[in-house]
Amino acid sequence: MDIFKQLEKQLVVSCQALEDEPLHSSEIMGRMAIAAQQGGAKGIRANSVVDIQAIQKEVDLPIIGIIKQDYDDSSVFITPTLKEMKALLAVDVAIIATDATDRTRPNQEQLADLIEYVRLYGSDVKLMADVSTVEEAITAEKLGFDCVSTTLVGYTKQSEGMDMSHDDFKILKEMVQSVSIPVVAEGKIDTPQKARQALANGAHFIVVGGAITRPQQITERFSTAVKEI
Repeated sequence: MDIFKQLEKQLVVSCQALEDEPLHSSEIMGRMAIAAQQGGAKGIRANSVVDIQAIQKEVDLPIIGIIKQDYDDSSVFITPTLKEMKALLAVDVAIIATDATDRTRPNQEQLADLIEYVRLYGSDVKLMADVSTVEEAITAEKLGFDCVSTTLVGYTKQSEGMDMSHDDFKILKEMVQSVSIPVVAEGKIDTPQKARQALANGAHFIVVGGAITRPQQITERFSTAVKEI
């Protein structure tokens, strides 16, 4: 089945924990993926080869693969270079996601060259553009991406102060109207109501991370609410 048909109107859970987080462990991410599958998730977004391999051993769900890597000469860190692209191709994920903002990439690499490499050597893998603005979504489609995601809305200079769900999902709706490829809603979807609203406003599917898989963030929301009494 086509991956986008498979994920249409569905929930993908982002199972990630960075080195400074309490759940940082490939084994834990594998177990987290099991919990997500049992809860009804139809896909997983995962960071790093070791986490992806651990998750693949536990669940038979399509994986959106990324590798977060910092470079001194760029603020792009989601699958930023060809090195990370090659590593993800080697673990057979369904979709590879990469930063597709208009920021300069590490080593002056060009996004078009990364796309060309994947098309030559990536077989059936699909490409997701993590963007922060409508203009970047339009450019991503022109470059040949298979879908775009709102992942970086609010996290770049160009989108500073923006929120994907702000003003009745205004930027999501603008992206849906501006491109013909699927638009994925990701970022600050922290309630089931927002998840439903994102789908109602045109998202092809949704990706939810911290609200499900980062207990420190979940606890903080409850703790803050209690302090306000």
